[in-house]
This record gives sequence, structure tokens and C-alpha cells, in this order.
Amino acid sequence: MAEPARGPGRPRDNSISERALTATRELLVERGFEATTIQAVAEHSGVHASAIYRRWSSRIELIEEATFPGLNPVSVRPAGDLRRDMSRFVRAYLGAFSAPAARAATAGLIAHHQTSGRSRPPELYLRVSARPQFREILSAAPPGTVDPAVDPDDVFDMLLGAVLSRTLLADAAAPQRPVGRTVDMILRLLRPLEGDGAGAGGRQ
Repeated sequence: MAEPARGPGRPRDNSISERALTATRELLVERGFEATTIQAVAEHSGVHASAIYRRWSSRIELIEEATFPGLNPVSVRPAGDLRRDMSRFVRAYLGAFSAPAARAATAGLIAHHQTSGRSRPPELYLRVSARPQFREILSAAPPGTVDPAVDPDDVFDMLLGAVLSRTLLADAAAPQRPVGRTVDMILRLLRPLEGDGAGAGGRQ
């Protein structure tokens, strides 16, 4: 039985979401995390608050989507060259946190999730699902270039710490080191130990 044709109705305004997201990014940079409320976004974007709440249940969800839409899978798709793939990945991951709106929001988002009673990893809340892409790069690496005894999650956590320190502590820390040095650090953690067939024994 054929479905009845839908009657005419008001067409969905596809610009509403983008207007709200753009206004959120602008408010974060201009006024800061605490001042970026649903009402402020509504006034800044010209979008009614009720329309924003229909798309995002809270200002935290709105801020997360506006600032951390996720890494572009194409930009970090592994090609099988571990150093080149890792360099592209680290630069894309660092770029996601280094955007002005992301830098303005990161500390507030982390603080919110630390006090929300949830236990999921912070990067999931920040909408940067980069851990699976990190694992894909390791899976695509040539045989013998990644120590099977190394836990990829441990290495990723260290990378996340390095990225956060570069973005959140940029003004207080020492002069920024080249991104290549971060890549070298990650590769050294992943590299099999020479002359150690057991792998894990030499790392304990």
C-alpha cells in the first residue's frame, strides 16, 4: 500500500543551525565560555531560543558542536607511511584544539564534564573522536614499525595531554616546540625496542 503524500507545510530553514553555530563561535571568542548562553546565542544570531533548543538540548551540546565538529576523516586517512600519517594526524588534531573558539571553550567544557558525574573520556565530550583514527593509523603501519606490546590507548592519552598543554597553556608555557618534535615523541613510544624480542619486558 502506497504511503499517502505529505501535505504542504512550512519548509525547514536549513540556515538556522549554521547561524546558531556561527554565533556560538563568535560569542566564545568575544565574550568567553560563561557568557555564551542559549539566550545570548539567540540574540546574536537572530534565531529564536526555542528553535535552538529543538536542535540542542543544552548550551554545552551547542558549544561542543560549534567548536569541535570532529576531524575530517579524509584529512587523516592513513596511507601506510607511519611517520607521514602520524604527522598529518597530529597537525589535524592540534588544529582542532587551536581554533580560537575551541581554545575559548576547552577549559570550560573539561571543567563541566569533570563535575557532571559522568565517567566517559573528555575527548568524547569534546566531539573529537580521534582515538579510533589513531588506531587506524597504527593498523595501517608497515609490519615491525609498531611494538605490539605497546597499548595504543596509553600513547593516545599522552598525545592528548601534549595537545592540551600546547593549547591551554600556550601563554604560560615555554616557547612552542615544533609539531615535528611531538610526532617524534609519539613514534619513539610506538617503536619496537631494538634487540628485545619480548617487547614488553624492556618497557616495564
